[in-house]
Amino acid sequence: MQRKAYVPGIAALLAALLAGCTGGSGSKGTAADPKPGDISVNTPAAQPGKYRTLPEACAAVSHDSLDSLLPGIREITDQDRRDTAYEGQATLTYDTDRRVGCGWKVESTDATDHLSVDFERVVSYDNAVSDDSRAQDIYATEETAADLPEASASATPSGSGSATATPSATPSTSASSSASSTSSASASASTSAGPSETPADLQPRKLSGLGDEAFLNDKLNSGSSTAQQRTVTVVFRTSNVIVRIEYAEQPAASTGTPDSKEMQDKARNLAHKLVDRFNG
Repeated sequence: MQRKAYVPGIAALLAALLAGCTGGSGSKGTAADPKPGDISVNTPAAQPGKYRTLPEACAAVSHDSLDSLLPGIREITDQDRRDTAYEGQATLTYDTDRRVGCGWKVESTDATDHLSVDFERVVSYDNAVSDDSRAQDIYATEETAADLPEASASATPSGSGSATATPSATPSTSASSSASSTSSASASASTSAGPSETPADLQPRKLSGLGDEAFLNDKLNSGSSTAQQRTVTVVFRTSNVIVRIEYAEQPAASTGTPDSKEMQDKARNLAHKLVDRFNG
């Protein structure tokens, strides 16, 4: 009797195991539905950025560029002090794979010049957003914060300036007196403004032909003394890297004013060299 009770028990256990295996094999090869919030294995991840590393910031600016931007370096007679001036001061960062920078400050007989460069490698931690897209968002925020003038406010091409200026005259004024007053006002403004005013074609603006997108800002502020300090900033993006250049000059003479065009040309020239460094 015990033997007959034992055998059916074993048979029932085997039947249950076979039923479980059969149920498992029926779903073999069918992917389970993803949980809410899961990214489907069939959804391709956003592309990573072009750049995976950053250059050493203090070595990214050549001695020739520093000689141009910081003329006081050439006035340093002591070789050790000159070498130190060329080296610059590295910016304190906690992740040199993501952000590096360097700054220089050199005094000359005519002015004190400051230069800083900053490299930021943008990484998106969202699989649905590429590194480039994230970098575009950061760049756009900085450009908006710069509050650049509208494109229509840029310099008027030569030969069309007077035509656009006359509508500001009072309707009751004759055409000849309008032109005369406009001309006199322009001459007066030019005389009273002096060299401290930034010409229209040197106003803050977007730049073309520099990385994927770029802008330039130019500000003239009073420093601690009566001397005017000009700060020119160039920011550009190339793929997932954003580069910031800040170039400032304060004349030694209290009545001096830094030349806008010269400073902008120097800052833009450095920006093009840094773009070539990334693309080289």
